[in-house]
Amino acid sequence: MAQAEIGLIGLGVMGSNLALNIAEKGFKVAVYNRTRDVTHKFFNNAGKLAENIIPCDNLDELVAAIRPPRPIIILIKAGEPVDNEIRLLREKLSKNDIIIDSGNANFRDTMRRFKELEDSGLTYIGMGISGGEEGARHGPAIMVGGKEESYKRIEKILDAVAAKYKKEPCSAWLGENGAGHFVKTIHNGIEYADMQMISEVYGLMRDGLGMKAAEIAAVFKKWNTGRLNSYLIEITAEVLSVIDAKAKKPIVDVILDRAGQKGTGKWAVIEAQTMGVSASTIEAAVDARVLSSMKVDRTAAEKAYKITRKKISPKSRATFLRHLEAALYAGKIAAYAQGFAVMEQASNEFKWNLPLGTIAKIWRAGCIIRSQFLGLITQAFVKSGGKGNLLMAPAFMKMMKESHGSLRAVVAQAALVGAPAPALSNALSYFDTYRQGRGTANLIQAQRDFFGAHGFERIGEEGAFHGPWAGTE
Repeated sequence: MAQAEIGLIGLGVMGSNLALNIAEKGFKVAVYNRTRDVTHKFFNNAGKLAENIIPCDNLDELVAAIRPPRPIIILIKAGEPVDNEIRLLREKLSKNDIIIDSGNANFRDTMRRFKELEDSGLTYIGMGISGGEEGARHGPAIMVGGKEESYKRIEKILDAVAAKYKKEPCSAWLGENGAGHFVKTIHNGIEYADMQMISEVYGLMRDGLGMKAAEIAAVFKKWNTGRLNSYLIEITAEVLSVIDAKAKKPIVDVILDRAGQKGTGKWAVIEAQTMGVSASTIEAAVDARVLSSMKVDRTAAEKAYKITRKKISPKSRATFLRHLEAALYAGKIAAYAQGFAVMEQASNEFKWNLPLGTIAKIWRAGCIIRSQFLGLITQAFVKSGGKGNLLMAPAFMKMMKESHGSLRAVVAQAALVGAPAPALSNALSYFDTYRQGRGTANLIQAQRDFFGAHGFERIGEEGAFHGPWAGTE
């Protein structure tokens, strides 16, 4: 039997679909899952693709089945299970073999593992994959971190299995060690913000305007034909249209309003804060998921405060819906500006030289946040040389000038009727604060100096100064 060109460990939803994708593209792949029955069930259900799949009952069989130097993808639960798998593989692999972690790893773990394996003779790659089950099977966006020469050895396979945008693979090497997993983390942070703002707009239509799910679906479907065209808007229209077979009503109306999360959004916020970069819209989205989990508390608070939901009564519903569309677009610009600003800062701190324009390009297909909007970001970074906040890119300045009034009107209306819009509100606050040449932090500095003698800078003067208040020099 011919040896496999690549191996894959972990046949869960993502692993099994990625393995089928690899096999379908003509590459022979050896697969292993710690539960033997899972491996053989996967193989038996692979149909014609089984001819490109080698099922293995243990790691020794897996290693023997792959042609050296061996690239092996790990797609298992992040954290300690990955460390355990690496320890087992180190005992069996040979010099120049490549361990590829494709799970949702914390990039700091990836950097640690990269360093631990640096002198082992083995190569380590941290590879972010986005697109969910469908993407893994038919073409995800792939973000690679590690040595460029290691990436080159598997580039042919990755380009084949990746999503294509106008025949261009949505896969790229982005930098050393943890670069790939960091970019995937920020991708997920932006995804959190995008989803939260969409849900806030949905809430304003449902609760504020009293619209039914089918009506809202029609609005999102229309928006998807314009500048908001994206995967998330597309699936929003689709899920709002589905009728639950059991309840005989829209399925969204029977789903509990408690959102889950796996940690990547939280990591994005933590890293932004650590590096001193504002990502308030992303942070608001993560916080909204935390609040959503407090269902019992929220229900009790609604009763205690005797909340009566107010309706929005615009002079023209059509005009207000146009405001909602523009507000969502403006919020999207703010969220992406924040995400790319965090990546630019990380690139400087970790000396990755992240290609921001390339990142926008490989997100145009396959990944969850894919949209036509990313083409505009790519163009902006090409013109700027991959530097600077998106809010200062001429094309985005024009778009924000045209749409921030709608964002302001929607946030104001939400506040008046008591409708929560944390991500949209933070997007507006971020925009207003970012464009304010003289803010109010001068007072904060005076307060800090008053109670802690921390000092402050004076306008047009060099050095540190103190105020005349008591307790300072």
